[in-house]
Amino acid sequence: MATLADVARRAGVSPATASRVINGSSKTVTEELRDRVLRAVADLRYVPNAHAQLLARPQRSVVGVIVHDVSDPYFAEITRGLQRVATACGKLLIICNSYRDPERELEYVDLLRGQQVAAMILAGSGYHDPSFTTRLNEQLAAYEATGGRVAVIGRHEHAGDAVMPANENGAYLLARELLALGHRRIGVVAGPRLLTTTTDRLVGLRRALAEQDLSLPEEQVRYAEFDRDSGAEATASLLDAVPGVTAIVALNDSMAVGALSLLRLRGVAVPDQVSVTGFDDMPIARDVTPTLTTVRLPLVEMGARAMTLALEPGKVGDRIEVLDAGVVLRDSTATAPA
Repeated sequence: MATLADVARRAGVSPATASRVINGSSKTVTEELRDRVLRAVADLRYVPNAHAQLLARPQRSVVGVIVHDVSDPYFAEITRGLQRVATACGKLLIICNSYRDPERELEYVDLLRGQQVAAMILAGSGYHDPSFTTRLNEQLAAYEATGGRVAVIGRHEHAGDAVMPANENGAYLLARELLALGHRRIGVVAGPRLLTTTTDRLVGLRRALAEQDLSLPEEQVRYAEFDRDSGAEATASLLDAVPGVTAIVALNDSMAVGALSLLRLRGVAVPDQVSVTGFDDMPIARDVTPTLTTVRLPLVEMGARAMTLALEPGKVGDRIEVLDAGVVLRDSTATAPA
C-alpha cells in the first residue's frame, strides 16, 4: 500500500507539500505542484488516512449537536431531522448527551470548539440560570468569532439562530380542550423546575384557565423528570394529595404513559374517571391503550430547520423560527364525570 512518502517521491515534492495538497490545507501550493501530487495519488492509488486528515485540518465537514438525552424519544425525533439535512449537505454529526447537566453542556461546547466543527446545534430546553446563560453565550460568541455557526432548538436568551416549538400555545390549546370537556379540577405532572420548557407549558395552561377565572394552585402540580417512571411516581403523589382531579396533564408523552400505568394499577378508569393527556405526540401515543390525547410538535421538522439555518451560507443576524403546535384528540380524554 502506497504511503504519503511514496506520493511525495513520485511527485518530486516534499512530504509536507504532498500533505498540504491531499489534506486541503489553506497554505498556498502552485497549480503545477498540485497537479503533480494529484497525478501521483492517482498513479499509486494512494488512500489518505481519514484520522490523519482530521488532525491536519479544521473539521468543517463535522457538525456538533448537544442534546439532553438522545435516548429520549423527543430528542430521537429531532435528531432524525438534523441527520436528514446533514447527510444531504455531506456533513457528519457528532452527538453529545448532556443529561440535562449545564456544566457538562459547557464542557461539550468547549470540546466542539476545539475540534473546529462547522456548526453547533444545541437542542433542548434552556435553564433558569442566568450565570449559566451568560457563560454559555460567551462561549458561543467566541466560537462564532472563529467562523463557526450556532443554532438552538427550544432555547431562550441564547446566541445564534433559533427554532422554537410553540410550547406555551400548545399547552394553552390543550387546556382549552379540557375546559370544553367540562374539566375544572386539573392536575399537572410537570417536568423539572429548572427547565424553561416546563415553565412555558405551565404558563400556557394557566393562561387558558385564567380565561375561565380558574387557577392552577401549586399543590396541583408535581415536578418530575421527563421519563415514564417519574411520571408514574408524580401521578401517585398527585392523586394522594389532591383527590378528585378529573384530568391529568403530563407535560410529555413519556410521563403520560407512566400516569396511565399508575392509574391502571390503582383501578382508575381512563377516561371515564380521569382523563389523561401528554405533550409532543411521540409514536407511542398512538400505541398505548387508551390512545393518548397530546400536543403535536413537528419534532423532525424542528431538527431539519435548525440544521438548515446552521448550514445556510450568507447569514445576516440571528433568525428565530417558531413552529406551531396542535392538539391531537384521542381516546384518553372524555367529558368530565358528573
